[in-house]
Amino acid sequence: MENASKYEALTVETLASRLGGIATILNRLGGDASDWKVNEVGDGNLNLVFIVSGASGAVIVKQALPYVRLVGDSWPLPLYRAFYEHHALKRQEAYDPGSVPEIYHFDETQALIVMEHFSPHAILRNKLIAGERVSGLGRRLGEFCARTAFRGSELRMASADKKADVALFAGNVEIPAITEAVVFRDPYFNADMNHHTPGLDPVVATLRGDVAMKAEVQHLFRAFSAKAETLCHGDLHSGSAMCTADDTRVIDPEFAFYGPMGFDIGMLIANYLMAYFSQPAHRTVSDLDGYQEWILSVVEETWTTFKSEFAALWSSERTGMLYDRRIFEDQGHGADGPLNALLAEIWSDALGYCGIEMHRRTLSIAHNADFETIEDVAARARLEARNMMMGRRLLLERGEIDGAANLLAMARRFNGEDCT
Repeated sequence: MENASKYEALTVETLASRLGGIATILNRLGGDASDWKVNEVGDGNLNLVFIVSGASGAVIVKQALPYVRLVGDSWPLPLYRAFYEHHALKRQEAYDPGSVPEIYHFDETQALIVMEHFSPHAILRNKLIAGERVSGLGRRLGEFCARTAFRGSELRMASADKKADVALFAGNVEIPAITEAVVFRDPYFNADMNHHTPGLDPVVATLRGDVAMKAEVQHLFRAFSAKAETLCHGDLHSGSAMCTADDTRVIDPEFAFYGPMGFDIGMLIANYLMAYFSQPAHRTVSDLDGYQEWILSVVEETWTTFKSEFAALWSSERTGMLYDRRIFEDQGHGADGPLNALLAEIWSDALGYCGIEMHRRTLSIAHNADFETIEDVAARARLEARNMMMGRRLLLERGEIDGAANLLAMARRFNGEDCT
C-alpha cells in the first residue's frame, strides 16, 4: 500500500487486505490480517476512523477523505491535512510526552495515520453528557495547554526552528479556512449552512445586531490570523479528549496552526461551559447542582494548572529569544512582572475565543452533542440562550474578568437567568 500511486478510501471490507502487508502494523496486531476485526467508529465531521483488532492488540486507523464528511463531496477538502496532523502529533508528543497517541505508521499518499488505540477510554463529551467524573481532568488538560503553548513558542524554541515550523504549517491552508469561516464569520450573519434551535431568533438578532461585540470578534480574528505565537491544536474541545475515570489523552490535531497562546485553552473552556449549561436537561434534580459545580471546578483547575505550569516552564525552560534572561535575571531583575502580564494577555484572549466558540457551536454548521441531544426543543433553546448570552458578555468584558473565580461566578449567574 505504501507504494500505491493513487489515493483510495478504505472500507471495512478492504482495510485488512490493504494494510496487512505493512510490517509495523502486522507485528503490533499479530496473527493473519484476514482474521483482524475491523470496526468503523468515526463520528466526526471530516474523516474515516476504524478500530482494527488482532490477536496481539488493536490500533486506530484514521484516513482523511477528500471532502467534508458532514456535508459531502460538494465541500471538497485536501488530503494533505493528514500530513499536518501527523506533524502536529509528533510535536505534541515532544512537548508533552504521553499526552497524544503514538504513531505506528503514516502514509502520505493514502492520507492515513495508524496510531495507538486508547482503551478503555471514551470521548470526554460523552462522559460529560452521561454525568461521569474524570479525576485530574483539569490538571491534565491544563498541563497539556501550558506545555504545548510554551514549548511550541520562541519562549523556548530557537528562532530559526520556530520560523521553519511556521513556514511548514503555513501550507495547511484549507483546514484553518474552515475555522476562519464557521467560527469567526458565519455565526454573525445569515450564512448558508448556519442553523439554530427554534425559539432563538431574538437571541440571534441581539448577537448579530451588537456592533461592539462583533468588533471584538473581528479583533480576535485578526489575532488568530496574525499572532503566530505557538503551535495550537486548533480544535481542542471535549470531543478531542479521551478519558477513563482517572486518565486523559488528547486526539485529533488536524486543525493545527501557529496562532495565539490563548486559543486552545479558550476553546476548551468554552466546551466545559457548554457542558455546564446543558446539564439541566441531562441530570435529575438531586444530582444537578453537584455535577454542575464539579464541571466548574474543572474549569478552575484547568486555568490554575495552566498558570502554574506555564510559570514553572518560564523559570526552567525560557531559552528562546523572547524575554531573554540577559535582560532580566542576569542583571538581578525579576521577570515575574513580564510573566504576569503575558498570562493576563493569554487569559483575556482565551475568554474572547471562549465566547466565540460558545456562539459558533449553537449557530454555525457543527453543533455540540451537549445541546443537540436534548429532545425538548424549548428546553434546549432556553439552555442555549444562556450559553450564547454569556458568550456575548465574555467578548464585551474579557478585559475586566480577573481570574477563574469571576468567570465561574458569571456562569452561575447566567445559569439562573431566562435569556430567551
